[in-house]
Amino acid sequence: MTAQPDDGAISQARVLAFLADPSAHRGVTVRRIDTHASSIFLAGKRALKIKRAVRLPYLDYSTLALRRAACEAEFAINKPNAPEIYLGIVAIVQNDNGRLEIGGRGTPVEWALEMARFDETRTLDKIAREQGIASGLAVAIADAILRSHDIAERSPAPWAQSIPTLIARNTNRFRSSQVLGIAQVDQLDASSMAAFDRASDTLAKRAAGGFVRRCHGDLHLANIALIDDRPMLFDAIEFDPAMATTDVLYDLAFPIMDLLYFKQAEAANIAFNRYLSESDDANLGGLNAMQLFLSIRAAIRANVLFTQAERGADQQAVERAQSYFSLARDLIAPKPARLIAVGGTSGTGKSVLARALASAIAPAPGAVVLRSDVLRKKMFGIPETEPLPADAYQPRVSEQVYDALASKAARVLQQGVSVTVDAAFLRGRERDAIPQVAQECGARFHGLFLNADLATRLARLAGRRNDASDANAEVAKLQERHDIGPLKDWATIDASGSLEHTRAAALAELGLG
Repeated sequence: MTAQPDDGAISQARVLAFLADPSAHRGVTVRRIDTHASSIFLAGKRALKIKRAVRLPYLDYSTLALRRAACEAEFAINKPNAPEIYLGIVAIVQNDNGRLEIGGRGTPVEWALEMARFDETRTLDKIAREQGIASGLAVAIADAILRSHDIAERSPAPWAQSIPTLIARNTNRFRSSQVLGIAQVDQLDASSMAAFDRASDTLAKRAAGGFVRRCHGDLHLANIALIDDRPMLFDAIEFDPAMATTDVLYDLAFPIMDLLYFKQAEAANIAFNRYLSESDDANLGGLNAMQLFLSIRAAIRANVLFTQAERGADQQAVERAQSYFSLARDLIAPKPARLIAVGGTSGTGKSVLARALASAIAPAPGAVVLRSDVLRKKMFGIPETEPLPADAYQPRVSEQVYDALASKAARVLQQGVSVTVDAAFLRGRERDAIPQVAQECGARFHGLFLNADLATRLARLAGRRNDASDANAEVAKLQERHDIGPLKDWATIDASGSLEHTRAAALAELGLG
């Protein structure tokens, strides 16, 4: 980092000393936090963020005009995602008496981003480490990211061309770390480049299809905070729009990877599936790049931590960097995809089990969950929890639903990603067709058919709220009289007990118990 002479009438050092003085904030105690590019002053309910007068290889804050522009850019990119945090831009001025003031009348000598303070213990990295991420929060994280992507500016830039540079930059940094084995570094480099070669055509098509956008760019969990129990994305990259202009799945990969790092595999899978379910269906076609994206994000975190360790800013940084490096290697290592079909009559707990199994199915972040009830609602263009008319369940419609499930499952499996398919599978032809999908895609198939007594099923159906399934007691009783026929290669799972018991039995059947 190179400090640059300021072009202002006074030195930035004087401004920073002024802002660190409680008298500048009406006597409120001030806490100062310095990073390589900013100085942040926390005082009462307000935070002021100053761009330091530095010039780095990837940013230039060396003049007052550049720092003002950077503040304005940071405000513009972050305000839509976190309006409660980002308040505006304020000038630090020198008045006629030569005194400095925040937002007073006089000549601007510095510019600050004004932000509302929030509870620093409520960033998601801390919550993940200390409490864990609950399923509802995982859904909310995905929704917040999806909202940011929906409003993000689209770019025709061939972003994928920068990936080899990212990989090379990570590799060179790892080689200079002096704590990593060169063979391991070279293996990660080779695996990453091979994954890029496999995904390059897909990424080019996604760029042409509008999936490269001006994203957050640095969306690890420390840059997501809970404000009024809602996740808000903050501190997006403002200094280099090109660095933050990426495929939306690459942006999503950062928090998903971080959830995996913090041993929150279930939350990672829930967020992953929620994003896929609620976003453009074309995102299913970009999954062959997901392991690469996750691995690159882990490698970037490792390199940031190695840099922090060199500066002495974090005594545990080396250990954490090594953990992220190990995660990067694990994420890029090829693992065979599986197709797990979960069948059974209404009320046996198919959907609950399918979701509960997904995070345990390699490769990370787990299986894509395809549910017949959700797909049927989408076919009719209505919200998941809105009931369908009886004719939506005619045999011809159900055949279309199962055909669509098979088609989507094949689409995912062909990219090396596992799938759990949640549907009744009460007819022999339905149970016979789904293993063929796995066979044609070169994936291993597992059929799990759940059983539970009628009383248990009726009780569960009576307790359902806001669910995609339209099944009720009448449907359950009709199914009780239905001749399911031989299950052949499907394993029968007793689902009359708790989810934990059913999941354990299913995992044992999958060889994961």
